[in-house]
Amino acid sequence: MTSDLILHYFPNLSEKQKVQFAQLDEQYRFWNARINLISRKDIDMLYLHHILHSLAIAKAISFLPGEKILDVGTGGGFPGIPLSILFPESHFHLVDSIGKKIKVVQEVSSACGLKNLTATHARAEQINDKFNFVVSRAVTRLSEFYPWIEGKFLKESKNTLQNGILYLKGGDLQDEIKESNLKAQLIPLTDYFVEDYFETKFIVYIPQ
Repeated sequence: MTSDLILHYFPNLSEKQKVQFAQLDEQYRFWNARINLISRKDIDMLYLHHILHSLAIAKAISFLPGEKILDVGTGGGFPGIPLSILFPESHFHLVDSIGKKIKVVQEVSSACGLKNLTATHARAEQINDKFNFVVSRAVTRLSEFYPWIEGKFLKESKNTLQNGILYLKGGDLQDEIKESNLKAQLIPLTDYFVEDYFETKFIVYIPQ
């Protein structure tokens, strides 16, 4: 699996973006050998399981220039790094409570020349700022996740979707959504991608 997979689904990338996406393979192989971000078996599936999965959000919405997006529990930089490459005029703030993971995010971001990304070693609750959207990838159950980011949304919405949460998650989510008492819309990733990997995966969209 190579960066050609990304180009297949996002054919309008600039030359700079093509280079940046191609760089991710070398960067993540280098850092994964030092800090276990992705399982050793999974690193060969980086573009399918991590980069394209992150970019599913970009099929549901195009972030606008100047919009602010918070990535909570980013780990090694997913979904924030792929999204920040795709939307160079939007601002991404990636947070994780594990310092060595944020160090990798900073190094990968710097190597790719990303000027629209800030990475902070912190818990989401400690971030004193407001955002258009919060993105995340299966960090925890929605009922636990929501209190971390409640009240962190800008009031004015300009996008096709109202400001809110775009949460990547898989499996049967009905009970989890019910338990959270949140008004959520499930967007199946099979709407966008044909690979079997996406069969049971969704974007959970929760407008604010």
